Amino acid sequence: MAVHAGGLEIRFLTGSQHLYGESVLAQVAEQSRAVVDVLNEGGEIPVPVVWTPVLTGAEAIRRVCLDATADDRCIGVIAWMHTFSPAKAWIAGMDALRKPLLHLHTQANRSLPWGEIDMDFMNLNQAAHGDREFGYIEARMGVRRKVVVGHASDPDVRRRVATWARAATGWNAAQTLRLARFGDNMRDVAVTEADKVEAQIRFGFSVNTYGVNELVAAVDGAPDRAVSDVVESWEQSYSLAPELATGGERRESLVYAARVEAGLRSFLEPGGFGAFTSNFEDLGGLRQLPGIGVQRLMSEGYGFAGEGDWKTAALVRVLKVMSEGLDGGVSFMEDYSYHFGPGEPKVLGAHMLEVCPSIAGERPRVEIHPLSIGAREDPVRLVFDALPASGYVVGLLDLGDRFRLVANEVEIVPPDAPLLRLPVARAVWRPAPSLAVAAESWILAGGPHHTALSTAAGIDVLEDFATMAGAELVRIGRDTVPSEFLRELRWNDAYYRMAAGRGR
Repeated sequence: MAVHAGGLEIRFLTGSQHLYGESVLAQVAEQSRAVVDVLNEGGEIPVPVVWTPVLTGAEAIRRVCLDATADDRCIGVIAWMHTFSPAKAWIAGMDALRKPLLHLHTQANRSLPWGEIDMDFMNLNQAAHGDREFGYIEARMGVRRKVVVGHASDPDVRRRVATWARAATGWNAAQTLRLARFGDNMRDVAVTEADKVEAQIRFGFSVNTYGVNELVAAVDGAPDRAVSDVVESWEQSYSLAPELATGGERRESLVYAARVEAGLRSFLEPGGFGAFTSNFEDLGGLRQLPGIGVQRLMSEGYGFAGEGDWKTAALVRVLKVMSEGLDGGVSFMEDYSYHFGPGEPKVLGAHMLEVCPSIAGERPRVEIHPLSIGAREDPVRLVFDALPASGYVVGLLDLGDRFRLVANEVEIVPPDAPLLRLPVARAVWRPAPSLAVAAESWILAGGPHHTALSTAAGIDVLEDFATMAGAELVRIGRDTVPSEFLRELRWNDAYYRMAAGRGR
């Protein structure tokens, strides 16, 4: 599937007022166009920034904010008060705006022309206090936004704008995400449960359950041509174990696994689904637990999580959208087992079958092995080690009064020795600041056992996404101390309870 739809844009709003006269307003327009050109020329921002005419009155501001909210092409708004724009004129517009907002505190000139400054220059270049007026009304109204300060040509400014823009693509994708659950979540498991209605209110994605035998019907009805196309694609992309190659003794199992992938596609694509879950406790008439087909669909941009964990599946999808065009990958993941020593402690991450090959460090191998869970035939899966890289694992949980994202910075490393007998895709990582501190802090935060692993979109993108969603984000990294982390959690508890209903 397409990771995110084409034709998206970010609107650039420039504030001023009629007091300055038409000549000055013409200069404001010219200079704001130049700022937009500089932002776009950098190439870091994943969607184009589109200039809109200078705004000088409340009705025009309200109208442009309403238009941005109503237009599906617009994923966010950048606002800059080039001159002084009285902020009461922005109240109706900010109240109407329902798209992510970035407040760019910049100015047309990078340096002051010290020997040439006169009152004409001062009247034209008033962002230093114009943006502070705008900042007051944002704070008074509780508007969620990101503030970036500096000249538009500064690489760090463009990087921060690009980070926010990537978060906005994820937020936009979440608003219309449809997620299919094949069966319910694993019985008696707590953390994979959550309030689906509140999640749709908060994040936008719609989660609904479909009987697994609806998938079985799609699998059984997959056309032979579609199945053979899947098999051909696997043969071109991966190394096949001899028993799965043409004429091999397990070839029929490979063909059935391809039928599962074809069936999944025939269900997900017409339904407009961007994410899905399965559950090994509810396989209906499926002969195999879906393995390689799930891995392949994830590599194309679908979100997925096992055991009915729809929160993690949605999170994987959002991270894939936010990572479009970046090096690295995003995968469903689980902290499976620990290496406490000798040597540096590490985490072995994996799942039963479903790790995305976008994080693979070598050409994946198609293999078949017993699973010893699910009471079905041996499933076909891709096996590989993850490419060493920096990244993070992140989990999403429902605390009842809010959603919390827990993110831990990690460094993916090679295993200490070849994993010759482990027949699943896997990643080995060093969590920051250490395994003991990271795991203690994760458990204190109530972090889930299912996560999304990202080596593409950075943790700062996730932070901007959390701001857009009004969700809590706690980070575990190099400077984390458990006692201080616990205090942060307690402060957050107080803040979110006192701030309930404020901000949007």
